[in-house]
Amino acid sequence: MPIFEYKCSKCSEEFEKLVFSNTVVKCPKCDTEDIIKKFSLFGMSGVEKQTSSSCSSCSSGSCSSCK
Repeated sequence: MPIFEYKCSKCSEEFEKLVFSNTVVKCPKCDTEDIIKKFSLFGMSGVEKQTSSSCSSCSSGSCSSCK
């Protein structure tokens, strides 16, 4: 059951909603269905950035064994 972030196009209210398959999402402030789903980075913290190095023995990408 994913939680999505939305922004109301009518009153600019930002809110989160637990969405099931048949859920109709409405703004909690003005009750309109004219909303925009925001791009959320929830759950992405802690993901390490990949380096362009082909080194697999370390994560720094700049050690002498990566050359």
